[in-house]
Amino acid sequence: MSAGRLAPKPEDPPHLPEDILEQLSSRLSREDAPFLRFLPKMLTLEWAESSEKRLGFTRFECDHHELFRRRRLRGSPGPITVALHPRLAGDEKLYLHTLVHELLHAAGLIDHGDAHSSLVNELAPAPKLSESPVLRGMRDEVLAELPERSWICGECGHTWERRRVSLPQRCPKCARPFSGSPSAV
Repeated sequence: MSAGRLAPKPEDPPHLPEDILEQLSSRLSREDAPFLRFLPKMLTLEWAESSEKRLGFTRFECDHHELFRRRRLRGSPGPITVALHPRLAGDEKLYLHTLVHELLHAAGLIDHGDAHSSLVNELAPAPKLSESPVLRGMRDEVLAELPERSWICGECGHTWERRRVSLPQRCPKCARPFSGSPSAV
């Protein structure tokens, strides 16, 4: 899913909450996160380009072979850049969730495994759709690109406006499992 519309870069660089690295240190071992101790000196936060499709990414200066060698030897990773989409500047919860996700990568948790997911959810859970203007905007952009504008129940014929990306479970009128089809109307 794309980060969507172009957002101007804020004047100030992204902020790093004071205690976030301490929280990571208290929950991660040196084996899991060999680069964590280097982050205070090696990490740079910046805003990504507005045209970037991702909400955030982590960039190491060395190639992946060298990165895995340094990870195995628990050496310095060299300069690390975490770039966040400017669109996150207006959504504190999603900003923090994305930042923690990228900081875990920067610390050496390269894969998107269970440990990575549970740590992100523990430290900065993803906001609900109702709490995030960015997520609502992204949903609206996806819905606007879909040809189907409404749903039609195959059982009772009820038609309702499409407000979600996924198929509905049940018809809101007859409550039967949805067996209808999308409509371009």
